Amino acid sequence: MRNLLFKSLLQRPLTEPAPAGGERALSELARALDHAARRRLGRSLSIREVDAGSCNGCELEIHALGNAFYDLERFGLRFVASPRHADVLLVTGPVTQNMREALERTYQATPDPKWVVAVGDCALDGGMFAGSYACVGGVSKVIPVDLHIRGCPPSPVALLQGLIALVDTCSRSDTGSDKTRD
Repeated sequence: MRNLLFKSLLQRPLTEPAPAGGERALSELARALDHAARRRLGRSLSIREVDAGSCNGCELEIHALGNAFYDLERFGLRFVASPRHADVLLVTGPVTQNMREALERTYQATPDPKWVVAVGDCALDGGMFAGSYACVGGVSKVIPVDLHIRGCPPSPVALLQGLIALVDTCSRSDTGSDKTRD
């Protein structure tokens, strides 16, 4: 017992260092997203996350947006519990047979204007689950998708950049100067 105590006192904590880029870069990203959302919607962006059958890797990165480091609430961006209050559906994972109807109903319950963001490689085309008897495929096989954010899983910064690109692209298409983005 004494050996464990000494080991725990001398060993460094097993936590990861904060992501590179610093507070300033993160603040600029979040402010740009909030500004674009207010320009497009007249208010801040409300996000509903939907797990359509993922391994939860993408959810961990999405939930990191709400932790003390990223803290999107300070910029007015928020996750909502109901699709009826959402502007954006962040859908993760391949759509499973069991989640197909739930995803369709969630999409129908979300008021217009609404955007769908497929998060992760599995949401794009089924990923490593493609071809499974329990998997329908990517999100776009069930509901229309406005943006795909690649990665397995994508980082929180990539998620922020994707949301900015989505809102900016939609704002440009409203003014008639639509440009395609990859």
